[in-house]
Amino acid sequence: MNMQERLEYASRAAAQLLSVGIEVKNAALMRIAQKLEESREEIAGANQRDLAQAQASGLPAPLLKRLVFDDKKLADVLAGIRDLLAMPDPVGRVLEARLLDDGLVLRRVSCPIGLIAMIFESRPDALVQMASLAVKSGNAIVLKGGSEARESNFALASIIARAGEEAGLPQYWLTLLESREEIGELLMYDQYVDLVVPRGSKEFVARIKATSRIPVLGHADGVCHVYVHEDADPAMAAAIAIDSKTQYPASCNAAEVLLVNFKFGGLTPLLKFLAQAGVVLDVCPKTARMISPDIPFNLKSDDDWSVEYLDLRMAVKIVDSLDEAIAHINRYGSGHTDTIVCASPLAARTFMQGVDSASVYHNASTRFADGYRYGLGAEVGIATGKLHARGPVGLQGLLTYKWLLEGQGHIVADYASGAKRFLHKDLPLDESPHAQ
Repeated sequence: MNMQERLEYASRAAAQLLSVGIEVKNAALMRIAQKLEESREEIAGANQRDLAQAQASGLPAPLLKRLVFDDKKLADVLAGIRDLLAMPDPVGRVLEARLLDDGLVLRRVSCPIGLIAMIFESRPDALVQMASLAVKSGNAIVLKGGSEARESNFALASIIARAGEEAGLPQYWLTLLESREEIGELLMYDQYVDLVVPRGSKEFVARIKATSRIPVLGHADGVCHVYVHEDADPAMAAAIAIDSKTQYPASCNAAEVLLVNFKFGGLTPLLKFLAQAGVVLDVCPKTARMISPDIPFNLKSDDDWSVEYLDLRMAVKIVDSLDEAIAHINRYGSGHTDTIVCASPLAARTFMQGVDSASVYHNASTRFADGYRYGLGAEVGIATGKLHARGPVGLQGLLTYKWLLEGQGHIVADYASGAKRFLHKDLPLDESPHAQ
């Protein structure tokens, strides 16, 4: 089949999924988890072939790390599926209800988006997460992974697609694309594809956003900050900064910039702890003048504070005030995740209100910005835009809504003439998942 035919079939599957109930969706998730467990060796073999090829071709270390799909990654995705199984059906929930007039009831009800395309690099586990979320949210899905994960993605997609169909999902609910050229073709068919979710490098996501004719949900980069306020506890500041940077430096929610208030008294020990943890420090001239000479660092002479290292490297800047820290983050940050370490409730509140990012924290590591850690079951990615979905995108980010109006022969002419008047009385929400 050519691209148009494949997307036509996938679009039809999306339409069929509108009437698939929670029993079938949960059965599909259970079957997918079972087949993934049973296919552990097949998946591991495919991933080893990808890793061997990637190492031979010199794939950068951050991408190589993301490519790994080992027993731990399998356990993580299976835990995500179990979390999704425990959640109620997100489709058909009444979000708003209003009595317009006697016998005329309006409801706003959640429903699937339709056909979602996910384009990603080096992350086979992302394929499982996205497919699982698509099942629970009632969406059909098109998946396109990077060529470096070709074997892993093919094995996973084949297992998951078959398992879903065996449990009652429509044929073509999951479509896997395999060549780079297919991405350009895919982005032309906005009559079939309702949303594109890209996951990958800054350049990769920016390229998708620049060329897509379809709405895009994603983030271009993850320039996250840790701001240490003047009254921060030194031990807490060190623990949060180290965790934010080193727990998984290749992640988009790893901190890339450390901002420190000039009145904070623990600068030298803080940077020493980071250096001992293996972090290369790129410091501003003011920082260089304030720390002891035994701490290794590189002098950062330029004004580029928007670098996403994705490695054990961190930029460090001294700021004169909380307001300067907020202004710096809003100017150079990517709107992803930023945190303040402080004792003052007022400083924390000012920071959390003033920083314009998808996730803003107080006394917590930036690494918490994750769908699983937020209790979303799994995530399709992080959205740094301000429309539809923001931050870790779980089930709710894959839903839209429609308005349902039930009347008894009501016509607008009666209200236009003044013969009848609207009541516009809000009603208690009917939480039934089968409101549709």
